[in-house]
Amino acid sequence: MIRGVEEVTGRKAPYEVGPRREGDPPALVANSDKLRKMLGWSPRFVAVRDIVESAWKFEQDRKRG
Repeated sequence: MIRGVEEVTGRKAPYEVGPRREGDPPALVANSDKLRKMLGWSPRFVAVRDIVESAWKFEQDRKRG
């Protein structure tokens, strides 16, 4: 994720790696299978780079007003 942000923005992403906090899950997984089956929905962007590019473009457009 961090690498994708840096590639798209051309900037270093500040981050800090720290210990897990109480209640943090050991892993996070996103899966849209249930939405696909129940609602016939599918995501417009699947690859991390495409998601970051879309969010970055949205933010840049928002700033321009």
